[in-house]
Formats: sequence, C-alpha cells, structure tokens
Amino acid sequence: MADPSSYRPAPGTIPVEPGVYRFRDGTGRVIYVGKAKSLRSRLNSYFADISALHPRTRQMVTTAASVEWTIVNTEVEALQLEYNWIKEFDPRFNVRYRDDKSYPSLAVTLNEEYPRLQVMRGPKKPGVRYFGPYAHAWAIRETLDLLLRVFPARTCSTGVFKRAGQIGRPCLLGYIGKCSAPCVGRVSAAEHRVIVEDFCDFLAGKTDTMIRRLERQMAEASSNLEFERAARLRDDLGALRRSMEKQAVVLTDGADADVVAFATDELSAAVQVFHVRGGRVRGQRGWVVDSTAGLNDESSVGELVEQFALQFYGQEDAVVPREVLVPQLPEDHQALAELLSERRGSRVSLRVPQRGDKRALMQTVERNAEQAFMQYKLRRASDLTARSQALAELQEALSMPDAPLRIECFDISHVQGTNVVASMVVFEDGLARKSEYRRFTMQSSGGDTDWIAEVIRRRFARQLQEQAAELAAAPDWQSGAQPKPVKRFAYPPNLVVVDGGAPQVAAAQNVLAELGITDVTLVGLAKRLEEVWVPDEDYPVILPRASEALYLLQRVRDEAHRFAITFHRQKRSKSMTESELLGIAGLGPARRKALLARFGSLRQLRAASVEEIAQVPGFGPELAQRVAEALVANAADREPAVNMATGEVVS
Repeated sequence: MADPSSYRPAPGTIPVEPGVYRFRDGTGRVIYVGKAKSLRSRLNSYFADISALHPRTRQMVTTAASVEWTIVNTEVEALQLEYNWIKEFDPRFNVRYRDDKSYPSLAVTLNEEYPRLQVMRGPKKPGVRYFGPYAHAWAIRETLDLLLRVFPARTCSTGVFKRAGQIGRPCLLGYIGKCSAPCVGRVSAAEHRVIVEDFCDFLAGKTDTMIRRLERQMAEASSNLEFERAARLRDDLGALRRSMEKQAVVLTDGADADVVAFATDELSAAVQVFHVRGGRVRGQRGWVVDSTAGLNDESSVGELVEQFALQFYGQEDAVVPREVLVPQLPEDHQALAELLSERRGSRVSLRVPQRGDKRALMQTVERNAEQAFMQYKLRRASDLTARSQALAELQEALSMPDAPLRIECFDISHVQGTNVVASMVVFEDGLARKSEYRRFTMQSSGGDTDWIAEVIRRRFARQLQEQAAELAAAPDWQSGAQPKPVKRFAYPPNLVVVDGGAPQVAAAQNVLAELGITDVTLVGLAKRLEEVWVPDEDYPVILPRASEALYLLQRVRDEAHRFAITFHRQKRSKSMTESELLGIAGLGPARRKALLARFGSLRQLRAASVEEIAQVPGFGPELAQRVAEALVANAADREPAVNMATGEVVS
C-alpha cells in the first residue's frame, strides 16, 4: 500500500489548465482516469487528508504509485480523451457500465435478398436494423406473432429457407398465412422487401399511417362486397391495435428520449434506462456498476451521469436520442451536451425533468432502479460473502501477502499429442472475466510439462515486452503530447494455477524464475485428490473438502479445462475438414479456406449443391463438380457395408 505523499507532484508543477489525468499502480497499469477544469485543483484534492476521502477513492490513491496528466484546450476535448482512455485501459477504479445481462432486440436483416425477422442478442452487425432492446425475449416473440398476420415476412433460418425452396413446399407459417413464403415464389424478392419495410415503418412509430391505410382498404373491400377480405383486414387492424397496447403511451408529445435513473449505496449503483421513441417505451436496460461515492453526494450522481453518457453513447452502434433525461446534471453538462450533439448530428438536450409526464416517467424509472438494486443486493449477498471467504482462505493457506484478487489458470488439451492447445482463464474478485481469456496453439513438441512451460513463458514474456514498450513510448505528459496506444496482454496476476501436480508446477516455476518474475504465487491443482501443489515443497497443501477456497480453485480449473477443450475441438474439426479436401485437383489452401468461410462446416458443405459451391469466389462449375464428387466418394468410403440379408456390418 503506497503513501500518496511519496508520489505527489511538487508544488506548482501541476498546471491550472483543463486536462485529463491517470493514476498508475506499481506495475504501471492505469487504475483510474479522470478529467478536470483545473488539473491543479482536482489533483491536489487527492493528496489532502486521505481520511476525509471516500473509501473507494482512498483505496485508489493508496493503490496508485504515480500520476500523470495531459493538457487539452476545451472541456469537450477532455471528455473525448477521458472516454478514449477509459475504453483503452479499462481502469479498475472507474465506473464500468457493463450490462448485467444481454438484452434481446428485434433484428431485421436488410442486408439479405429476403430479409428475415429474428430475435438477436450481442453486438450489432452492419446491414441489420434493430428495434429494442427489450427486457424479455418472450415480449418480442409475442409482439412478432401478432404482427406477422399483418406483415407476413420471413422468420425462418437460412437452412430452413433453402430446404423449403428445394422441396417446393413452405413451412407451417406459410400455410397459416404468417409468412408470404418467398422460399417457394409466392411473392418476389421486391414484394417481400415491401412487406419488411412496412413492418419497419410500423415499429419505427409510423402507426397512424398504417392504421389509416388498413381502415381505408377495409372500407373499400366492404363497399365492393368483398366481405371475406374486409374481415381479414378487420382482424389485421385488431392485431395491430393489440400490439400497440403492449407499449403504453407515456409521453403525449411523441418524444424521442432516454430516461436514466440511479439507485446506489457506498459501493455500487443500479442504473435503469427507458428508451422512449415516438412517445412509447420501446425498450428497457439495466446495469450494476461500482460507484465512487454515495447517492447523497450530488457531484457523485453527476459523475455517474457523465460516465454513463460517455460510455453508453460512445459506442459505435449507439443511437443518441433528441433528449437525455437524467436525475442530476454533471458539472460539465454543457460540454457533454455539445459532445452528444456532435455524435447525433443535431442538437441534443441534456436536462432534469421538473414537472409533467416526463417527471412522472423519471419517477417510474427511479422506482425500477431501486427494485433492481434491491434484488441485486439480495441475490449477491451470499455469493459475495462466499467469494470473500474463499479469497481470504486462499491467502492464508498459501501464505500470500495479499488476497488473490486476480487468478489466472492454465490448462492443456490434446489427443495423443495432436492439435495441442492451451487455455488461460481469468477470475477477478472470484468471478470469471471472460474478456481477459486467452488461448494458445502450442508450437513445441513434448509432453504436458513442456507445454505448460511454453504457455507460461509466452504469457509472461508478452507482458514484459508490452510493459517495456509502453515505458519506451511514454511521452512528456506535461507537454500535452498524446500517448501511443499499446495493446496490453493483461496486468500481473496475484495467483497462477496450473492444471497438474508437482512436475507441472516445477516447469512453470522454472520459467518464472528465468523471466525474473518473483511477485506471483504459483500452485498446481491435481485432479486425483484435489491436492494443491506449491513449488519446492515435498508435500501438497490439503484444503478442507468443504472449504470455499477449494471450491473456487475447482471452478477456476474446470473453466480452464472447458475453454481449452472447446478450442481443441474447433481445431480438430477444422483439421478433419481440411483433410477431406486434400488431394482434390485445383483446390489449394486459399480455396479450401474460402470454402470453410462460406459454408462453415464439412456437414454444410456436403449438403450444398454444385451450383452453390460454384458461387464461392475462385470456383467454377468444373472445380465445384470435382469437390462435390470427392465429398460423396469420401462419405461412401467411411460408410460401412451391410449384409442386407442378415443386417450385419461387413468388415
């Protein structure tokens, strides 16, 4: 634990201009990024009486070993640089807006010839239009089921779509009128796209236009004595109105806004966002984050608002609305509004609602945040206690100077020495941090100890190289020069776990000693009796079977094994696929790669027609025919012969 006075800048050396500052720990890792109108005033506040600081801030300044800064010209530049640095360095003491779950959206694949409507999670893809996010996937499917009778667009997968076209018969939705069946040519691609565009217009808020159109068509059908068609249109109108009722009108002015609210205590905060489009709540999202101060401190609420706006709207695929309604304006709210306006391309209003419908909606969002926060604390209370106990038990059992807040585990996977891979999984504060996972393809031959030595060497040698590169590239911060981004492998772990016993631990220890790394605790977890092996010890450490420490080590080891074997199976499947394609005249490595990229697996490639293979870049009808014939021949060679009279397999 560092004394802040040991690295405090000399009096008068901190500039008074606006800028962005970074605190680093003893290993050089950035642990906090902040901005200030006056760097001198803000940084001096960190080096005052530390007992008066917020507990989390006090922990940050005692963990840090140095501070540096960059001067900027305007507050908007400071906001942009702060966001870029937070995204680049992922500082542990900054607020992190990470979803507490992956929210589903209704996606329309406009980049396909026959666009598809589907529920989609994860990162957004180009050429796909998204509606949402929604709180539950069933809410999307329920709404979609109502709308398909009015907008009978395709919802099936590519495989189902192609298979229906091949057999000339649509799926069930085509028979019951909830799909226009473009797969069998009932509508053309242009007609199907019109249906999809009408669907998008309706979800985008152009409901009145669609309602009036259907009412007009129903009246015309009735006047023409087409009563069956008029009845269908009447039912379509009912379906549209029921889908509209599922999204209550909350703002009468048809506002386009995001409403943000927080519920927090001294350690963490729950964030709720309601997305209002066309006066209707179109989606809801929630996060749980680490807070830097309590809710009673208005400046801290403003800081949460600022960090939320920077991180949420700073994403490439983020949609910035016309209004962002928040419970408290940050200190630099005018600069923040200017930055959001630049991202949107038009004026964005950042304000606190005072009265009327918007104030009532803000109160609703606040109640949702409070409920979500209460559920989070109840759900995590026992888990947090168990994780804290596990880390404390590990620290005591292994005689570590500090609790192992970061644990890395390595495992090897192979089949008789082929397709050898290694995995590295990371647990921070007892929880898996999958963004830090790494996987390796082994380059050396030998056994498990050689491969453990190789993966440990590659992991820590890369870390040492990146630390040296970052120090060499470090500019003069007082000059205001911009830093060159260095892609970091990760910061050092407190504890390294290898899957194995004394031989694997000895191999890993030799590598760490060779690299001069002495501040990392190393153990091995043997599967036979779940023994914990420590370097240079004749006997293992035996943890109690019911201990939280052993349970945590088992979870870490099992996750490393799962991650390794998944990668191994992928490589094995790819090598088997490539072996099937070897020996085909005219099919070199580039074309084999193109085939795998196009069809994804050998099974899908076998199911493809000659015409589909010929559409792959670099292929023609003749080569496609040779590939198809070779795949059929290989499948026949593998299929055993059967005596039709007895049913026995002929060897």
